[in-house]
Amino acid sequence: MSVQDKTAGKRRGQALTGALAGVAVIVVLIVVFIAIQTSGDDKKDTTPAAAPPATAPATSAAAEPAPQTAIDPALQEKPAVEAGGAGKLDKLVVTPIIVGTGPKVVAGQTIQANYIGVTYPDGKQFDSSWDRGQPATFPVGAGQLIQGWDQGLVGVPVGSRVQLDIPSALAYPNPQNGQPAGDLRFVVDILAAQ
Repeated sequence: MSVQDKTAGKRRGQALTGALAGVAVIVVLIVVFIAIQTSGDDKKDTTPAAAPPATAPATSAAAEPAPQTAIDPALQEKPAVEAGGAGKLDKLVVTPIIVGTGPKVVAGQTIQANYIGVTYPDGKQFDSSWDRGQPATFPVGAGQLIQGWDQGLVGVPVGSRVQLDIPSALAYPNPQNGQPAGDLRFVVDILAAQ
């Protein structure tokens, strides 16, 4: 065996050792990455958000969870929503049904809510997060909802159930995809805000 052959063999051995060390480092990094992802998944809320009554697509919240607010047990049960009657609404009316103890909703926050929407004159239900089995998550006061929601929910404390009687001017401006025209009534439970 010549000196050149010995040198070439030594270099091949060093290259192989270096390659194996590189592969070992990559394996360790992958294991650490997977461990971090797995521990982080325990803290994430993977519940899909239902679509709120919006005039534009709603966004889902992927931010840190808000501090827990004590929620009235009555908010765990679907409310009955009655018709408003034959009269025409000329302004937005927000009626507290249950007053929550949490912080007040601020424009631009994303809220989690259960709701039922009915046509005001006859009480015919046209939408309900309750029927989908999931609360809806959407931004309030950001121009992505009907004006009656954007205006009526700002300032309402988390943990509240409110009735929104919304005149047609603040409801769906161009009703489509099953959205009703005219005056509307919603009962909304605000479960969280962030």
